Amino acid sequence: MRVIAGMSDRIALCDTAKYAQRVEALGYDILHVPETIHDSMAVALLALEHTTTLRVQTSLTLAFPRSPMLLALQAWDLSQMSGGRFDLGLGTQIKQNIEGRFGVPWTSPIERMSDYVAVIRACWNSFTTGEALNVQTDNYKLNRLQPFFNPGPLPHDSPKIWLGGVNEKACVLGGAIADGFVTHPTNSHPRFLRERCLPALRKGQQSAGRLASEIPIVGAIPIALGRTRDELDASRQHQRAVLAFLYSTPAYRRTLELFGWQELGEKLQQMTRANDWSQLGTLLTEDIFDALVPQATWSELPEVLSSWFSGLLDGVLVQPPANPDRDTEFASVITAIGGI
Repeated sequence: MRVIAGMSDRIALCDTAKYAQRVEALGYDILHVPETIHDSMAVALLALEHTTTLRVQTSLTLAFPRSPMLLALQAWDLSQMSGGRFDLGLGTQIKQNIEGRFGVPWTSPIERMSDYVAVIRACWNSFTTGEALNVQTDNYKLNRLQPFFNPGPLPHDSPKIWLGGVNEKACVLGGAIADGFVTHPTNSHPRFLRERCLPALRKGQQSAGRLASEIPIVGAIPIALGRTRDELDASRQHQRAVLAFLYSTPAYRRTLELFGWQELGEKLQQMTRANDWSQLGTLLTEDIFDALVPQATWSELPEVLSSWFSGLLDGVLVQPPANPDRDTEFASVITAIGGI
């Protein structure tokens, strides 16, 4: 199983290089770069510049606020400068953020993402072959790429395009067109994977005549983790608060629905609308939290992840410990997970 490191969105740009080097030294396969308060492509550039073997993937870059041509060029540059160690993860975001935070008109996200990926791949094909760029979809029309603006081919394969999502249509789209799929932290539970995500991915794969093995699946589920029991307890409290906030968003409640806990999501939403943030985690009772989140000390983690995800996922996201003092010990945990 591939082991992926997450990255706090609060890590300053000036500290990105050091963090990426630490992740590489720990033996991780991939670093996922988020996009909340930093430009994910800028963070990815810094991580790639200061590492030599680590693969870096945006997870997930927001597509719709960006021109697909500009993003195609950025991804091309990152892949070239890193020797092919960059992959592009794309996300849609919710309507309120696209319109209210980025000032971009909203259209159907599934159709638009399908068009967006088609345009990026058309750009990359023109970069590689020199063929004229001429792609027209319902959302985008690009027909101009003079030789002066063409960066030319890469000495290796083009970057992979990863998609993510929760709802059925997003999973079907991922199965049909993506090179890989990332599940959402709120919806990576084995039950959700078996009953909702994987069937939809297979449906998309079948519609496109693709084999199931063509699309690796990475789970970004939150994990309560600590070297000691005290650290594990502290992690539990932190993860409860984060998960409660995420489940206040209606689009992220599919796993709650599977377990019959729809009312929990509605109560969480009411609290966020009232700006009552301090008590969110208390609504996520210990029984619910235990059912939703894998929990382990370092020594227990490989076995716990195997019992939860073996046969379901090709990779799993595991956060490095905040304190690097025991990285040598934690590196052995990463090695063990990679052997699952």
